[in-house]
Amino acid sequence: MDVELPPFVRDTATQFGAGVPYALKVLAGQLADDPDMGRPSKLPGILTVTVDGDLFEDCPALAVGYIREPDRIEIRYVNPISFAESAESAEPVVDAQDQEQQDEGSADTATDVVTVREVADAWQRITGWLQRNAPDSYGALRSGAGPAAIAALEGDLGIRIPVELHVLWLLTAGDNGGNGGGCLPGNWALMTLDAVAATYRLKTDSQASQDTFNTDRPEEERITVWKATWIPVVARGPADGTSGLYLDAATGYLGRWSRYNEYPGDELDTLVTYLEEAADMLEAPALATRDRPGLVGGALVWGSSIDPAQEDRWQPWTG
Repeated sequence: MDVELPPFVRDTATQFGAGVPYALKVLAGQLADDPDMGRPSKLPGILTVTVDGDLFEDCPALAVGYIREPDRIEIRYVNPISFAESAESAEPVVDAQDQEQQDEGSADTATDVVTVREVADAWQRITGWLQRNAPDSYGALRSGAGPAAIAALEGDLGIRIPVELHVLWLLTAGDNGGNGGGCLPGNWALMTLDAVAATYRLKTDSQASQDTFNTDRPEEERITVWKATWIPVVARGPADGTSGLYLDAATGYLGRWSRYNEYPGDELDTLVTYLEEAADMLEAPALATRDRPGLVGGALVWGSSIDPAQEDRWQPWTG
C-alpha cells in the first residue's frame, strides 16, 4: 500500500517539531501494513489516527487525518493534538438537540483543519521569502513554542487561545528583530509569549482602573480600553511595546491596542488574512497596497517605517 504525504502537509508538519518527520515515517509504515487502523472522523471520508508524542523526541502528540483508497493512502492533515480533536467512534444520537450539537462540532473541526493549513501556509510563504532574501530577518525569528508553554500562557490569561494563534506560536514564538525592526508590515514584530502575558496584564489593570470610574459614569460615557478576550499578538517593534495588534478571541478579528489607552480601532482582518496579505506583498510587491517591502543589507525593512538614517541604504524589493 502506497502512503502519500503531500508537500504542503509535510512542510507544515515539519515545523511542529524536529521529531515529527520521523514520527510520520513510522506512521506511514504502520498505515501501509494496516490501512484501516484509523477511526472515522467527523470529516466525511477522513480516517484519523493519533501519534503519541512521548514515543518520539521533539514531537507533540498529533492527530493525523488520511483518506484510504484501494491502492493508496493520502495523508490530508497533521495537527498537534492540543487543539485538534481526536477521532472518536460515532455515538448514538439521542435527540435532535444532540444531533445539532454533533453537527456544530463537525463544522468546528472542519474549520479548524482549514485554519491550521491557512496559517501554516501563509507563515511558510513569509519565512520562505525571508530565508531566501532577508537572512538577517529570518535568523531573528524565534523557534516555535512547545504545547506546554502555550498551555501555560492560556492558563495565565484565563482564556482559550484561538486555533489560528495556537498554530502560529507553534511555528514561531516571537521575533527578536532584524536591523531593529520586525518582519511584519510597518516593521512590526510578532510578540514573544512573555511580552504577550506582560501586555495583557498591563492592559487588564488599565481596564480595572477605568472600571472604578465607570460605575459612576452614564453607560454611554463608560470607557473600555481592554476586553478579557483580547490577546496581544503584534507589537510596533521588537523593542517597542507602545502599541500593536490584538486578536479578539471572541470574534476572530484583529484590532489595535496602545499603552496610552487611545480608543482601540478594528482592523477588520483575521490573523489569516493579515498573514496572507503580508506574504502577498512580499511575493508580488508591485501589487502591494498597504506597505512596500525592501532590504537594508540582509534585513527586510518595510517602506512605511524606514529609519531616516538608513534611507540611502534601503533598496525596494521589486521581485
